[in-house]
Amino acid sequence: MTNNQLLGIHHVTAMTDDAERNYKFFTEVLGMRLVKKTVNQDDIYTYHTFFADDEGSPGTDMTFFDFPNNPKGAAGTNSISRAAFRVPNDEALAYYEQRFNEYGVKHEGIQSLFGKKVLPFEEADGQSYQLVSDENNKGVAPGKPWKNGPVPTDKAIYGLGPIEITVSYFEDFKKILEQIYGMKEIASEDNVALLEVGEGGNGGQVILRKDTETPAARQGYGEVHHVSFRLPDHEAIEQWLEKYQSAGIGNSGLVDRFYFEALYARIGHILIEVSTDGPGFMGDEPYETLGESLALPPFLEKQREYIESEIRPFNTKR
Repeated sequence: MTNNQLLGIHHVTAMTDDAERNYKFFTEVLGMRLVKKTVNQDDIYTYHTFFADDEGSPGTDMTFFDFPNNPKGAAGTNSISRAAFRVPNDEALAYYEQRFNEYGVKHEGIQSLFGKKVLPFEEADGQSYQLVSDENNKGVAPGKPWKNGPVPTDKAIYGLGPIEITVSYFEDFKKILEQIYGMKEIASEDNVALLEVGEGGNGGQVILRKDTETPAARQGYGEVHHVSFRLPDHEAIEQWLEKYQSAGIGNSGLVDRFYFEALYARIGHILIEVSTDGPGFMGDEPYETLGESLALPPFLEKQREYIESEIRPFNTKR
């Protein structure tokens, strides 16, 4: 494996209309840990929250922009249509199905997809997710379940699962995933392909769906903003910048997010980020109190008093 090959999924970022409700859903119902409560670095008046495993490991975090005044998004084609979370086995899926029933979470029951068990469900704002069972899974290693969470550690979510992308230009998009991003198709069904990258398995897969009938999705809360794939380090992301430039793919240039380095490119309608595994989320807060206070990267720290006066506070102390 060369240094610049993608290692798997890094994170998925979606939009919410209510950071506090979203926080309660992810921590109290799903049992994921809030590892960082910060602000959107491109819009300091809004929150950016990160839910992950016990230590905020790369490949485990689902993040949210809080855009309370944005309109509701609309699901449709030409979008990142569903994020997924890994659980250890089929027994854990059954546990969550019962948990969803107890908490009144809308779900579609346990199903099979490409030979694995999945449990599709929705958040209150209509955001689509699914749990995927790691039973018999091989490939990208999972993270560590939240030790002090409400879900038993042998059942708990411990990583991101296959990201689902739906497009009308299926063949063209698949070709880019294969030729630029180094993915390989490993299975297909009617108008659906399963591709994987890196060590593969649930932590390194994309479910690509073809849909030429549904109207295009509309961005807004309840929809995914972008997906990011993992790179090992700065050298690798610099090589990706060169790759984009050589291929004539428009991009953001390297962006230092403090917790990781990022590089963005829009492929058709889909915003794809590549991000470094480090430095990570453990450097600026103690493990014991991750996510309990408003964390700001050094370049925003001088604006802390102003930011805290403008942003609506909500309590994340456990």
